[in-house]
Amino acid sequence: MGKPSGGSSGRADLYGQVTQRIIAELKAGRVPWVKPWGSDGGADAALPRNAITGRCYSGINILILWGAVIEHRWPAQGWLTFRQALNAGGSVKRGERGTTVVYADTFTPKGEAARAARDGDAARAVPFLKSFTVFNVAQCEGLRPGFGIDPPPLAAHEISPVAEAVIAASGVEYLIGGSEAFYVPSKDYVRVPPLPAFVSAEDYYCTSLHELVHATGHPKRLNRASLTASGTKDYGREELVAEMGSAFLCAALGIEPTVRHADYLGTWLAILKEDHRAIFRAASQASRAADWLLARYDAAQVAERRLAA
Repeated sequence: MGKPSGGSSGRADLYGQVTQRIIAELKAGRVPWVKPWGSDGGADAALPRNAITGRCYSGINILILWGAVIEHRWPAQGWLTFRQALNAGGSVKRGERGTTVVYADTFTPKGEAARAARDGDAARAVPFLKSFTVFNVAQCEGLRPGFGIDPPPLAAHEISPVAEAVIAASGVEYLIGGSEAFYVPSKDYVRVPPLPAFVSAEDYYCTSLHELVHATGHPKRLNRASLTASGTKDYGREELVAEMGSAFLCAALGIEPTVRHADYLGTWLAILKEDHRAIFRAASQASRAADWLLARYDAAQVAERRLAA
């Protein structure tokens, strides 16, 4: 159930609409990637996912779907297209309105490959943006009992071992000490204050994961330009990536995300007002950073199970 966004003007409208929603949230003092998960019967912290395939959404779609879940206080993070709801034996409730998610990719026009071969250069790919309509499982009826239930969040005693395993699997030098948390790109290490300096273990580990997201931008990892860029807005762009990357990573692990650098709120607003594609790029980079760390964590867990077998 998807449709192209309608050419360059359609893409511009879609970028603008999403960006304006994010700007409105920030102006109201609400950070779209940090919400009161689990309150008022709403969903717990988790990445939004397709309820059929189990595949998690990424990039800007996380913010779009999280926003819808919070706005409507839906109790789950599972989503379906209209057709998928029918294939699952249910249907979308009458009168329910879907949420638009997007898919960005490129294609090579007809004749471009032949021209490139003739001229001896690379074929030029054209970017496109498609939009799809999805429905939360709470908007559907007739689905089998238990369908689309979210995985439970980590219990308090489970947070420390899981987060420590992510830190260890990253391979990033991780130092404890001092009174400030930071990542040093030139020397490629993370330093955070000791755990007792934080109000809670969750806050300590969210801070640690934030700094690890910065470390994924190192040239030997994801080589993110914003990591070494200078200037207030450039640094603000990197903080935006680290903030969202940490939130995405926490949600994937079942840890409630927190805000690390709310003092950049004004800078983020300026960035988004200036460039309607900035939040799309930052969210995409944040997803890649979180995925990089999760892939190493998953690989370490597999290796550990093999040794134990």
